[in-house]
Amino acid sequence: MAYATGPAPDRASSQRAPSAHPGSVVVVGAGQGGYQTAASLREHGYRGRLVLIDAEDELPYERPPLSKAYLHGEAGEAQLWLRPVGYYARRSIELVAGSVTAVDPAARTVRLADGSAFDYDHLVLATGAIPRTLGVPGAGLRGVHTLRTVQDAAALRSSLGAARRAVVVGAGFIGLEFAAAARRAGCEVTVVEALDRPLARVVSARTAEHFTRLHRREGVRLMFGQGVAALHGDELGRVAEVELADGGRLPADLVLAGIGVIPRTGLAAAAGLRVGGGIVVDSHLLTSDPHISAIGDCAAFPQVRSGNRLRLESVQNAVGHAEAVAARLTGAGRAYRELPWFWSDQFATTVQIAGLDEGHDTEVVLGDDPDAFSVLLFRAGELRAVESVNRPTDHLAARQLLDRGVVLNPVDAAAPGFTLRGHLASLRGGSAMPVG
Repeated sequence: MAYATGPAPDRASSQRAPSAHPGSVVVVGAGQGGYQTAASLREHGYRGRLVLIDAEDELPYERPPLSKAYLHGEAGEAQLWLRPVGYYARRSIELVAGSVTAVDPAARTVRLADGSAFDYDHLVLATGAIPRTLGVPGAGLRGVHTLRTVQDAAALRSSLGAARRAVVVGAGFIGLEFAAAARRAGCEVTVVEALDRPLARVVSARTAEHFTRLHRREGVRLMFGQGVAALHGDELGRVAEVELADGGRLPADLVLAGIGVIPRTGLAAAAGLRVGGGIVVDSHLLTSDPHISAIGDCAAFPQVRSGNRLRLESVQNAVGHAEAVAARLTGAGRAYRELPWFWSDQFATTVQIAGLDEGHDTEVVLGDDPDAFSVLLFRAGELRAVESVNRPTDHLAARQLLDRGVVLNPVDAAAPGFTLRGHLASLRGGSAMPVG
């Protein structure tokens, strides 16, 4: 999960009517958001031409298992597919493998590297993001990886079979999930993080402390406040050593850079669309061109609760964006107002986050178990987000509470015996609300 905040975009694009019931829709990018756009359009009864273009010559697939079940060898590529190949044929969704090199908004055409072109009445940019790479000497050595695609995961899975010492640069979700997988594969693992704790940008200090304890308990070495200066290789051109900013050196035969991603905005910028921290869209996911939408990891959209413009990286956000665009294009337009939520699995621990913490001033912790608790994050007395570690019932209740705007103050939350589920039930006259 990552996001960029900034002033909300102007409303110019939302004042212009989008294409209603377009005769043809082209979707660029067949990740979770692109796939869901096509699927939801058909579910909403759209009967026009529908083209789904992606540079990867793969069926649309899930990304979360790449750092978990797929990396462990517990799932093959077919288990990653969002739908089998026959699904697309039955629903007349044209799958095109190719790189889009240009968008011509005047002609409403996208052009591919092989010279082919597709006309559109409405275009959906679901171009996603690319991993940041290590900008240090030696970053191009063999054995240095990023993790974003199934090809990346396949290369990592192969490398894990022979690796003995892995260094992970970056203690975000991807870095920590891979560290857990590498430990399970028998590697010695060191995580190098420039900030003072893991997941520093996305979770509270209490939750970060838990993951520090968890990884150390499982044998992962964590180094905070440390940068990487260079990578050094052996005579065969494979990585052998990580040089740290303080001059220290770590032996390594596998290095993963888990230092975030960069949204793919090049096509949009070249087409004259507004970009800034992502492809800028309004609350209906429209770009500055009323015939072009942008969704998912590449889209910077106005967050309804704070008014800030955000770019979120999550399955929930990609799916929600896609469903909102499909509804709009089939005549049921609505502003995107969904509550963000996220999750991560590491070793035997699951953290689930409901809402978005853009800065909090009060924390209330529920639960006495250091390995199973929830952190309620408040700002100016208003609940903004809930982080639940191994407490799925809390997470489900928190999503309902936040989504419905149920009032909860820190004093009540800190009262003995308080539970999120009980608070929801009390608002229904003592009748428990469903949370599963």
